[in-house]
Amino acid sequence: MIDLRFLRIRVFYTLLSPFSARARGKRMREFSTRMAVEEAASVIDLGGQPMIWSGVDTSLKITILNLPGIVQVASKSHHQIEYVVGDACEVAGYKDASFDIVFSNSVIEHVGDRAARAKFAREVQRLGRAYWVQTPCKYFPIEPHNGMPFWWFYPKALREAIIARWKKKLPEWTEMIEGTDIVSRRELETLFPGGVILVERFLGLPKSYIVYRGPLTLGETAVAV
Repeated sequence: MIDLRFLRIRVFYTLLSPFSARARGKRMREFSTRMAVEEAASVIDLGGQPMIWSGVDTSLKITILNLPGIVQVASKSHHQIEYVVGDACEVAGYKDASFDIVFSNSVIEHVGDRAARAKFAREVQRLGRAYWVQTPCKYFPIEPHNGMPFWWFYPKALREAIIARWKKKLPEWTEMIEGTDIVSRRELETLFPGGVILVERFLGLPKSYIVYRGPLTLGETAVAV
């Protein structure tokens, strides 16, 4: 007998894939424009994967830092990519402002509690002269990690009960879901006081937040894309 919860998740990720690819492509074009990305710029991608960089035409020197066994190494790329194992909340081996840009896509919501997110934000601002950090918005109707509608508006006890049921069948996947938190716009503004907030939208609905600081941020205020 097919586990319907597992089937739901498979269908969700299958339907999500082309949508996510389009959203990532648009996001990376926005990144290239707003950050005025130049040839051979040095970038550290905290907690990322190489495939997202296929959406940036300009050839870059990219360091991808992730936990052991997480990165899916690209077979080929027009970028110069170095892979490093490490903790994005405590990056060792790099001096302050070692990179032109610090990049992070859907990572800060996975690093832990508020204290861990504060450490992550400090590392982002320490490592680079500019930064770009994206995280999902709780007001989007479908939670992008588990596919549940309005997930962050359920009572905590209900979320915990659902997670307990998932854990019986899909323990590894559930561990990722259990370790995911939501980061509000207000928290991002507190963590990155020098940043500009972008609101990504889909069909007019807020889908995610991006906080960034780059060469074009002087005098900018929060805007929506």
